[in-house]
Amino acid sequence: MTIRTIETDVLVVGAGPTGLTAALSLATQGVNAITISRYPGPAPTPRAHITNKRTMEVFRDLGVEAKVREAGYPLSWLHNNVFATTLAGKELARFKSYGASEERLSDYAAAGPLEPINCPQHKMEPVLLQGAREQGADVRYSQELVHLEQTAESVTARIQDRETKEEYIVRAQYVIAADGARSPIAEQLGFEFTGQAGLKGMATCWLGVDLTKYVEHRPGIIYSLSVPGLFGASGPGNINNVRPWDEWMFVFPWEDEELPSESLIMENARRAIGDPDIDIELKAVTRWYVNNVVATNYQNGRVFLAGDAAHRHPPYGGLGTNTAVQDAYNLSWKMAWVLQGKAGQGLLDSYTEERQPIGAQVVSRAIKSWRNSSNYVQALGLKEGQTADEALKAMNEIFDNTARGRERRKEFKEAVHLETYRANALGVELGQRYNSSAVVSDGTPAPEPSRDPELYYEPTTRPGAYLPHAWVEHDHTLVSTLDLVGHSRFSLVVGADGQAWEDAANTLSAELGIELPIIRIGLRAEYDDVYGTWTDLREIDDDGALLVRPDRHVAWRSHHAGEAPEETLRAALTQILALDNMAMTSSVSSFSGSTAGALAGRTDQ
Repeated sequence: MTIRTIETDVLVVGAGPTGLTAALSLATQGVNAITISRYPGPAPTPRAHITNKRTMEVFRDLGVEAKVREAGYPLSWLHNNVFATTLAGKELARFKSYGASEERLSDYAAAGPLEPINCPQHKMEPVLLQGAREQGADVRYSQELVHLEQTAESVTARIQDRETKEEYIVRAQYVIAADGARSPIAEQLGFEFTGQAGLKGMATCWLGVDLTKYVEHRPGIIYSLSVPGLFGASGPGNINNVRPWDEWMFVFPWEDEELPSESLIMENARRAIGDPDIDIELKAVTRWYVNNVVATNYQNGRVFLAGDAAHRHPPYGGLGTNTAVQDAYNLSWKMAWVLQGKAGQGLLDSYTEERQPIGAQVVSRAIKSWRNSSNYVQALGLKEGQTADEALKAMNEIFDNTARGRERRKEFKEAVHLETYRANALGVELGQRYNSSAVVSDGTPAPEPSRDPELYYEPTTRPGAYLPHAWVEHDHTLVSTLDLVGHSRFSLVVGADGQAWEDAANTLSAELGIELPIIRIGLRAEYDDVYGTWTDLREIDDDGALLVRPDRHVAWRSHHAGEAPEETLRAALTQILALDNMAMTSSVSSFSGSTAGALAGRTDQ
């Protein structure tokens, strides 16, 4: 029997947040893609849940931000991180997270127009799926990759329908491996990783339980519980918010190969809550490992790793899904531009150059935060082999009005401060700067941070950085500078004296066949810098220019107009878009039909 073959531009393997973001972004840009998942549908359990400001900006650019926000809850509302013995017992410490403290409110407000939210994965994925399908994306569930092979010209995948058992072939120009932390594609193609896997076993139990009387007065996202005689020196158990106040994830250390029994989960959950009679519904239980792993290269030929397939780490700081979504956002516009013949294939080399260092940074930060929990446990005085009474005595000593109590309170405060890195690391979340072939250096040194670069975000327009946010006015309406750019196109941001750059951009737009809108920001300009904030942030003069990529990163800048703006801008675009190897790209585009729809869904018998 002849196996049927489907040809498309991109095959996305995996339909979690990474794969669905890729599917949505590619569809929005008119790229023919097929996205497959071995599972029967979107995630059935909460899993990841923190959605930071940068990811919300990505979702706004892709047209789904409002629906994602509706599916979740503002982190400004769930603003506490609480440490206690049990929910009903003694509270040990509390701090405000995700910019809710008086100290950090202005930092978060100045950094961007959108608020971070708590949106569990089982709520987010349906929103991304709907948005992708509304843009024409082909997303298929119960489809499992059986085998993958590639040549210099294409990738061939054998896929099995898990319901009908039919096997068929998908031939694509590129593959995005968004197939998770146990990525079969990464293993089959021999991607190399650094770090160590399986550092610790954990269990996550999705519970239905009304905890209103224990948490409503201190609304939070994470409640870390050091239950005497239960978790001890192995680290606190967490009760994480899914839906206020009756759905939660109960997370605790678990090294056994078998899942914990329902009876044990119920017993431990009631002990952690501190209420032996509370009604609890066990909705689901999963087991996972703390990993410290990142791929050394995200690309093998025409196959690209993204999300957990590329970087694997504990969920401390909520960095996993956010980094995964931003991987897909970075890669998708580049694939689209190459396939549409607007960029050379060399543009795709910048994906690893840009995202691998970010993946390594995120893994490092998450592991640091995980290890900081050991400092917290030590500050509590918890040790292996303690009885419940011994553990409670050690913790109570912190509150004694003695010299030892005062000393321990100081140590405990320092340990709690380290925990803020898991929930207030704005610099890690937003301060990602690229150094790649798709960025043209202006020869200036990277600005030195004035504060802790992990906790604090300091905007800059130096090439490679994300465009700073500032409120400007247009038609009597305030709009963020971030919303003026993106939309799958490059933009040229100029000042009041930017006519020379506008003329150059119009010439090159026609010459290269690309959109290159002019965004004029300044005092009484089209986009009026009414507060003067943009002038303070832009780091160029009124006759300077910023070339901003579709992913809102600054690709190039000029402080002044200079003598030959058209030649200068042409040289920058030539490097960024790898136009010197367009001959190679042209052959690729002829095969793919420039994503015009001729090959999508075509079946050859």
